[in-house]
Amino acid sequence: MEQVLYSTPDNPTPENRTEGFFETHDGHRLRYAVFRSQTSIAHGTVVLLHGRSECIEKYFETIRDLTAKGLWVATFDLRGQGGSPRLIKKRNHGHIRRFADYERDLDTFLEKVVLPDTRLPFYLLAHSTGALIALSAAPYLSTRIERMVLSAPFLGLSGQSASEGVIRTISAALCAIGLGGLPLGKMKELQFPDNLLTSDETRFERNIAVVKSHPELALGAPTARWMHECMKAIDRVTEPYHLFSITIPSVVIAPTRDGLVPYTAQERLSRYFRAGQLVPINGARHEIFQERDMYRTAALAAFNAFIPGSDAEATEEVTAIGV
Repeated sequence: MEQVLYSTPDNPTPENRTEGFFETHDGHRLRYAVFRSQTSIAHGTVVLLHGRSECIEKYFETIRDLTAKGLWVATFDLRGQGGSPRLIKKRNHGHIRRFADYERDLDTFLEKVVLPDTRLPFYLLAHSTGALIALSAAPYLSTRIERMVLSAPFLGLSGQSASEGVIRTISAALCAIGLGGLPLGKMKELQFPDNLLTSDETRFERNIAVVKSHPELALGAPTARWMHECMKAIDRVTEPYHLFSITIPSVVIAPTRDGLVPYTAQERLSRYFRAGQLVPINGARHEIFQERDMYRTAALAAFNAFIPGSDAEATEEVTAIGV
């Protein structure tokens, strides 16, 4: 039997699951898993969308938190990363041909896996690039998704060696001359003291250990095409007319010390996002669900208070931490 998910000593795979691959509209086989709650009556299913370069294994801890609340979790590795197939010969380059492919993959996942094999109602939890995908697809998801929680949505760039404007110009120029497959820079081995993702060293090292144990899950620098397609999507989803068209009740969990996506961009989104509410997590870095307990607990409390099916204890917790 083909192994689909990978465990490490400090990151075991949650039990009570179904795992496999589903086929996209253009013939790619994307890796997915559905994790079931132990409770007799499920409160619904959370569709979990990852950020760039992430994989299912990185969310095992969060998946356990959600299933403990009576929710099922359905998730998949985005095309070109994790345990899903790469799109170009150089496997370590993060690539996408069209941003719309991300949206079509989500639609296919809902149709082929979530609708027939999980429990209603359906919610969406999306991080970074996954949250950008959710924002882009949201106007067409209102008949299927009840509520959305968006964590540090990818709405801009900071913390890079070049400014966002320069990165936009270079990526667009490379795509225009047929060099969209070139990587933008090189990925260095990440060390905890220099990372912009989390202030929790234990979770940081746990995630590094997953990739070291299973290097096929790793991903390097994004290509010019990936960046250009994402920048076009950012411009589109932040237009007032697009935000006005989203009717799914939403919460944007925004880490105030995000070193990758400017907090100001997430704050600016909320001005026109009529269906969305901004929930700042003061002091947290970009990967809020990989953060220290004090920040991660605040994010989970906000999620539990917003998603129906949570108990009264979760609501009291939100009040106590001032979210």
